[in-house]
Amino acid sequence: MSPFRLSTFDFRLRVISLAALVLLCQAAPAADYPTRPVRMIAGVAPGGGLDTICRSAAQMLTDKLGQTFVVDNRPGGGTVLAMDVVAHAAPDGHTLLCATDTTYIVGASRRVTYDVRKAYVPVVQMTTQSYMVMMTTTLPVHSIKDLIAYAKAKPNALSYGSSGIGTTSHLGLERFDQMAGTKMVHVPYKGAAPAMLDILSGQIHLVLASSISATPHIKSGRLRALGTTGLKRVQAFPDVPAVAETLPGFKVTNTYNLFAPTGTSRSIADTLNRVVSQGMRTPEMAKRLTADGSEPAEPNSPDQFRAYVAREYEEVEKLLKALNLKLF
Repeated sequence: MSPFRLSTFDFRLRVISLAALVLLCQAAPAADYPTRPVRMIAGVAPGGGLDTICRSAAQMLTDKLGQTFVVDNRPGGGTVLAMDVVAHAAPDGHTLLCATDTTYIVGASRRVTYDVRKAYVPVVQMTTQSYMVMMTTTLPVHSIKDLIAYAKAKPNALSYGSSGIGTTSHLGLERFDQMAGTKMVHVPYKGAAPAMLDILSGQIHLVLASSISATPHIKSGRLRALGTTGLKRVQAFPDVPAVAETLPGFKVTNTYNLFAPTGTSRSIADTLNRVVSQGMRTPEMAKRLTADGSEPAEPNSPDQFRAYVAREYEEVEKLLKALNLKLF
């Protein structure tokens, strides 16, 4: 046989060896990942609920994976600026996106030119929580019923802050206006923390805040909690009624999530998912989240999280159509 010709057996052996090498190369990134510090981009200002959870996740990953994970706050554009950074980053696991359900609102409202369902690898859902309707203590409004009556008596007299145009905290109170028959003035900010500062200083009257960012101000008495936005009360604040007890069917919930650029290997996504899922469900972390009115998300694989994203995206499209809002 010519030295330049291969038998059928030799050819098949080489094909099998090549296939094994390809699989090995695909699996390799998780073995030496990460190779340098990792940026976790958050589209909010420091100090809010998402920022707090993102920093907790960064510490978990730093401790377990031996490289520094650092939160990089990029507020602005209702989280669009942060989303753009990650959507166009190299898919090597060294640039990640910390995000809320606002991601789906941005996509469904066509505020970016790309399909957010295809631009990212859903890595893990970290926590779930209700929002809380937080009111300044300077007005005689002590309940959702009082709020509706006051807002109806004085249209456009009340102002509310949000994390930005088209964010969940914005759409939640737009939905409230629609269901309650009220009209309040929207004031957008670059994140939840600046909005919270302005309500504390009396510049605005109310906010829809994550339970995590609201908790310290409820306990200090500086702000008044009128209601929670899930269908049931929050365990940490059993005396605060759900808005749905006054407005049946009203519901606004939120999740804090981790995404990677599309093309990121499954092995990297699985590594991140495992560390963060386990970290969020440790007794110490779960106790801390519960005390803040939040809770760890149910264990979810990247595939399960992807299915959740698809369902939520469809729900947001329906909500935007019902509200008939022009967001940009």
